[in-house]
Amino acid sequence: MTKSAPNPYGFNRPHLLGIEGLSKLELLDLLDRAEANIELGRQPKKKGDLLRGRTQINLFFEASTRTQSSFELAGKRLGADVMNMQVGSSSVKKGETLIDTAVTLNAMNPDVIVVRHNASGAVALLAQKVDCSVVNAGDGSHEHPTQALLDALTIRRHKGRIEGLTVAICGDVAHSRVARSNILLLTALGARVRLIGPSTLVPGAFRDMGLEVTTSMKEGLQDADIVMMLRLQRERMQGSFVPSVREYFRYWGLDEKKLSYAKPDAFVMHPGPMNRGVEIDPAVADGPQSLIREQVEMGVAVRMAVLGAVVHSSGNGGEAL
Repeated sequence: MTKSAPNPYGFNRPHLLGIEGLSKLELLDLLDRAEANIELGRQPKKKGDLLRGRTQINLFFEASTRTQSSFELAGKRLGADVMNMQVGSSSVKKGETLIDTAVTLNAMNPDVIVVRHNASGAVALLAQKVDCSVVNAGDGSHEHPTQALLDALTIRRHKGRIEGLTVAICGDVAHSRVARSNILLLTALGARVRLIGPSTLVPGAFRDMGLEVTTSMKEGLQDADIVMMLRLQRERMQGSFVPSVREYFRYWGLDEKKLSYAKPDAFVMHPGPMNRGVEIDPAVADGPQSLIREQVEMGVAVRMAVLGAVVHSSGNGGEAL
């Protein structure tokens, strides 16, 4: 597929493979598009026709009910024909390679493929082998761009801006693609990012990126505008990274006392799914400062924006949005 040159006035790319490399203008353009989709999702009639007649394939090599259902709903609200490929019961499990899968799907002439894979870089590789748009729904420990975009949209709607805010990202940063995409996006838009967690889960290399890193929740949450908790990615851990779940919650789990270290008007976020009582106390997760449920709603709006943008930027969808 021939890639079109980025539009200096907004997002105009055939793929969304990550936040890295996107300009501030491109990021703001996607957020503005998503903002325009929110009202549609709150109407009795939620169906648009921007992608009417287009085909979207959701190709998930890792299970993710939340992300897959969000992309499915986004595509259907734009009028696309959406197919969810059950990789667990497909020929991929019988030895078919990622390239074989890409070639097979490409022969079906889809307009966009949404991919989640457990290997970093797999989505970018697949994008090189197909003639349609590709959206990264999470690849290994690399990136999860639409999660970062929906987090940014949620923050902007409640704080009115991102520039100048202090965002504390707490927990398992080492294994989190959500953290990486958020770090890239939030710093690009002028936020101050702090990383908090045990030294085993917050590598010192992040200091080289100019980020503040601390093992102390009290120190890290001081004057924070946003507290973003991360799930312990135990399925990606090889070895012992925390002494015990109980000890982890004692020092790094967000409860009402630790939240009091942040600004009084600070908001709490979590990409989900939450481990209640491990990284976050139920009273905080369901409390008045929590934006966790709203993040889910913003996810559909953001994914609508991304799907529409990549398809119409690919040269196959007519005029750009």
